Amino acid sequence: MAAIDDALVPAAFARDLAGRPAPPPGPHGRGMSGDDWLRALPGLVRDAVDAWELRLDGPARHGVCALVVPVRRRDGTPAALKVTWPHAEAAHEHLALRAWAGAGAVRLLAADPAHHVLLLERLDADADLSLLDEEGACTVVGELLRTLDRPALPRLTRLSTLVDGWLAGPLASPPPGLPRRFVEQARAAARDLAGDTGTIDARLVHTDLHDGNVLRALSGVDDRAEGEWVAIDPKPLAADPAFAVWPVLHNRWDEAGHDVPTIAWTTRCRLGWVCEAAGLDEDRARAWAIVRTVVDTADLLADGGGTDATSLVTDRITLLKALQPGA
Repeated sequence: MAAIDDALVPAAFARDLAGRPAPPPGPHGRGMSGDDWLRALPGLVRDAVDAWELRLDGPARHGVCALVVPVRRRDGTPAALKVTWPHAEAAHEHLALRAWAGAGAVRLLAADPAHHVLLLERLDADADLSLLDEEGACTVVGELLRTLDRPALPRLTRLSTLVDGWLAGPLASPPPGLPRRFVEQARAAARDLAGDTGTIDARLVHTDLHDGNVLRALSGVDDRAEGEWVAIDPKPLAADPAFAVWPVLHNRWDEAGHDVPTIAWTTRCRLGWVCEAAGLDEDRARAWAIVRTVVDTADLLADGGGTDATSLVTDRITLLKALQPGA
């Protein structure tokens, strides 16, 4: 078996985590800085491999906050060991995956929530929705949103709680660089949407469903249909289902166009394709997209981050223009 040491961690992932401050203490405990977590990471992998009788089965992959290690279980079944830097969005992933039980989402095989370690069904990491054209990908996302729809789980963070924080924070005192008209529009939309108390916290929602978070199932594993598309990395909330559409609108940005009219057309198409497949109201999804884009832009401006952040802010403001009625 390959050694479980610092060499397991891809250099690019280590660079991304290095220097990351610990998230503020919250209901799920005290966070770890990126440097502290990187030092602990080989031990977390080693403990999980020992506890679940696994063997490493290839090089690790990573996203922004998680390391995913291909493994095999004691009986030889392929699986994936996911170890996540502790942060609030990941705290309830195991609960959502358990509720979905493999229907539309990656199957949870075992969990150590205290250490943010999950053992998951292995999917084809080289086959995401970027293999499909935009309409096909948006249709799959919409169908998955419909499949994943469940009543909200009691322990999930509530969208209404996030909205209260946004109304008291970035939507009340946004950083310089955000056009006032968009902030006012998002503030009004957030208040209106939050007023629908029967909807805002009602459902279990995958809040980060986009092309890169949908992978193809491995053929011949468990009871998956050949070529089945499966959602990963849910960042679950007790929320309004229409809140889930936004990620599709700002992903594959290089395919959206090069001017506001073209991007507006692409945005309308994507919004329509997803909402039709999911059975969602387009106006409500558009309103939530405006709120999420303004909040995300405010976070980018507040955090700084150099050239990459500046480029993202420009893209987000362009998306806000494209989301306007009649754009």
